[in-house]
Amino acid sequence: MAQAAFAPEPAQQPAEPSFDVLRWHDEPWTAQLALDLLPETNGPKVEVLSGSVIVTPHAGYDHQDAELDLAYLLKQAARRAKLWLYIEANVVSGHDLFIPDIVVLDVPAGGRTAMDIRHAVLLGEIVSPGNRRKDVIDRPREYAAAGVPFFLRVDLRNRVPTLALFELTEGEYRPVAAAAAGTRFLMREPFEFAVDPADLLGEEALPEDSGDEG
Repeated sequence: MAQAAFAPEPAQQPAEPSFDVLRWHDEPWTAQLALDLLPETNGPKVEVLSGSVIVTPHAGYDHQDAELDLAYLLKQAARRAKLWLYIEANVVSGHDLFIPDIVVLDVPAGGRTAMDIRHAVLLGEIVSPGNRRKDVIDRPREYAAAGVPFFLRVDLRNRVPTLALFELTEGEYRPVAAAAAGTRFLMREPFEFAVDPADLLGEEALPEDSGDEG
């Protein structure tokens, strides 16, 4: 009597969102799959680009310092223009999932996990030393392709903050305002805002040999 052949049991999908899914899901990823299958996290950024999941750790303390201060100042200016600002929020563009450092929307996102990129008025990135190409070249190109009207870039190289605003013109971002620390950054659109980029960094860096890692 022939014995029945038994196929190996397929990998079981976790009962609730878990990063374990990254070990068994071998099909192309989409933004919706990531939102459905991966857990929410306050740790690394989990994005989806061209079918792949991209996980990046939080950037350094200067990055966090500038992001918080800039978001606080921008949020007040945005609300006066009836726009809504969020930081590190989920933005869906087709099958891709982005988490920009700064997100300005034309509608409130209260109660939502993600927003379609068509509601983005401005997206901003703070350049990280280990991801300069992504923040300076790749993301602006992707946001422009999605039709986001404005892109804001913050660069903290050598702890000398600079801000640059770009407007989408004929499918490409063109610079419309820029300033370095010690001068005044002024933009008129998509809302009025002014700041000295120097105000985006706090304390001086500790000496390399201080031994203080707290």
